[in-house]
Amino acid sequence: MTSTYCVTLEDVQEAERRISGLIHKTPILTSSSLDALAGRKLFFKCELLQKTGSFKIRGALNAVHKLPADQPIAVVTHSSGNHGQALALAARMRGIPAHIVVPRNAASCKKAAIRGYSAQIVECEPTDQSRADVAAQTVDKTGGILVHPNQDPAVIAGQGTIGLEVLQQVPEVQAVVVPVGGGGMLAGIAVAVKAIKPKVKIFAAEPLNADDCYRSKMNGTLTPNLSPPNTIADSVKTSIGPNTWPVIRDLVDDVFVVTEEEIKVTNSRKSLITNSVNVMKKTFGSPVLYFFF
Repeated sequence: MTSTYCVTLEDVQEAERRISGLIHKTPILTSSSLDALAGRKLFFKCELLQKTGSFKIRGALNAVHKLPADQPIAVVTHSSGNHGQALALAARMRGIPAHIVVPRNAASCKKAAIRGYSAQIVECEPTDQSRADVAAQTVDKTGGILVHPNQDPAVIAGQGTIGLEVLQQVPEVQAVVVPVGGGGMLAGIAVAVKAIKPKVKIFAAEPLNADDCYRSKMNGTLTPNLSPPNTIADSVKTSIGPNTWPVIRDLVDDVFVVTEEEIKVTNSRKSLITNSVNVMKKTFGSPVLYFFF
């Protein structure tokens, strides 16, 4: 069935070779107190220590450096912040302009970071349709190449390099839990991990208020959010799409959700871990790997 996916293991391995030396191989940390809480060994892949502060630089670098040698005029994307920062840096590293379409209500610190990487910001309404429409208009205006934040195959392959690192760093891993918005990281990791170790479980996590991935899995068909989700988890407000959905449908074992109250508690990451552990205790043994993003 892998022929039906937009990305293969070979694409992910090629991406790893392409971006090697341009990114950090982020550490995996452990916590004895959380191990005791879970009753199993937990590992935490710290992509928040990656360049630009998130995993997004992996996909952005792969996409930009995969472009033909005769450089494009510019690259364009739409992003609530993290992918925009990543593409801005990747474009600057290659010496080409970047135009980032950003929802008008995006965090000011993320807008400042995008500008800090020398990119131009174009504001849009905070809906998936507005993001796509304004990005298309920007492509027409600038002649740039669109690098979709989570549906571009090169981006998905770049994010999948996380899965390769996980298997290298924790070869005994039995399950991986991945946050999901548009699904680029989830799909890339699922393709890589399942191709190499099919028995490893892949789980997705998302806010209850932005549960399109959960509903899609339950319905057996792509079910995007019909309106902008009301969640403080602003990095996962986007819906999964036509390229990530087939991978999620076939290779992701389950999806669990957390409420806004669980996210808001003082130690929100510990709350997320605790909630997911309660779900997974019924499913499989240790060890388990999570992502901080």
